[in-house]
Amino acid sequence: MPGRLLPSAMKLTLCAVLGLGSAGAAALVGSVAYIRSAAAGHLYDESDVPAAPVALVLGAKVHPDGNPSAFLAARLDLARRLYDAGKVEAILVSGDNLAPEYNEPDAMRRYLIEREVPADKVVADYAGFDTYDSCARAKRIFGVDRVIVVSQSYHVPRAVGTARRLGLSAVGVGDESARRFAKPWRNGMVRDQVACVKAVIDLVTRRDPVLGPREYGIDGALDAH
Repeated sequence: MPGRLLPSAMKLTLCAVLGLGSAGAAALVGSVAYIRSAAAGHLYDESDVPAAPVALVLGAKVHPDGNPSAFLAARLDLARRLYDAGKVEAILVSGDNLAPEYNEPDAMRRYLIEREVPADKVVADYAGFDTYDSCARAKRIFGVDRVIVVSQSYHVPRAVGTARRLGLSAVGVGDESARRFAKPWRNGMVRDQVACVKAVIDLVTRRDPVLGPREYGIDGALDAH
């Protein structure tokens, strides 16, 4: 009798696995479509992106010596060029500052200032722990309404889609120079598609980021001459 039951049990298990796989695939495809539909028509090349008051640079890896990784440096260089071209008036650098020995926003801010972006034009958000948090805090804590989101080109659709779903008037410009790091670029592309599922969950639940008092750094940066 057990020998006869085993094939049926295996079939049920196989059906369950296949069902879960299909549901997961559907969730992934649907999430990517939901995010990208919000970003459609709002992604630009560096040369033709419309001006906005603020560039939001999303954080990425910082090396133990405090220097930005190549991917993060490319984002910062792009934001600096936008500032130099008069496309933005201020730059909001948003990243992870969970541990005392790891500080993305300070590394990002220092990098820009060392490259002659005025210190009073670069504002740090120390609680941009992920894309959703960075976008939500830009609006709710820093009072940003219109923004150019800056990241790698594979990440920008998710970032802009998230920002727009949160009520920001956001456009995006993506860095392509880091594509020369072929394997990390491919890995980033894959991770970004999967991250769309979390982004949709955050947007549907309207998860609160780390909150606090209103920050006026961007207001000051836009008023500074």
